Amino acid sequence: MDSLRIVVEPIRAMQIRPVLAQTVSLGMILASALIIWKGLMVVTGTESPLVVVLSESMEPGFKRGDILFLHMNKDPIRAGEIVVFNVDGRDIPIVHRVIKVHERHDTAEIDILTKGDNNLEDDRLLYAHGQLWLQQQHIMGRAIGYLPYAGWLTIAMTEKPVFKYVLIGALGLLVVASKE
Repeated sequence: MDSLRIVVEPIRAMQIRPVLAQTVSLGMILASALIIWKGLMVVTGTESPLVVVLSESMEPGFKRGDILFLHMNKDPIRAGEIVVFNVDGRDIPIVHRVIKVHERHDTAEIDILTKGDNNLEDDRLLYAHGQLWLQQQHIMGRAIGYLPYAGWLTIAMTEKPVFKYVLIGALGLLVVASKE
């Protein structure tokens, strides 16, 4: 019986209600972030309303670490627009400028050619093997605005994963340790 008391007493002494309240608060914060993200997806018409520029290929217009705000609608894509696209076989989307649009009159489909402003050549080497043009399904969104340098935290967490774990741990401790 004494061994049972040794186990039960510390559990009773622990105030479960505040710990439970903090856990629920953390869950609500995470759920709210997810709801906001999904809402932005619906409003902008794109699966990724925000992207971070990861390379120098769009300088001087966009610098590494800038956050781009994306939107996608039914309007035809035109040369000169900044688009974010996915290529088969690549996980990370690419931010580049449309330099040519070829409309096929027989099918009403369009072929798109892109290039980074800071690159010498077009993007055909970045496309999937044998692919010469992008199609509409490759385009994730059009850049409609940006926030300079705001994406450096994302780059740091991607390049040095220890930052990600430290930040998540610190935020979790902050939520759990905070008093109402």
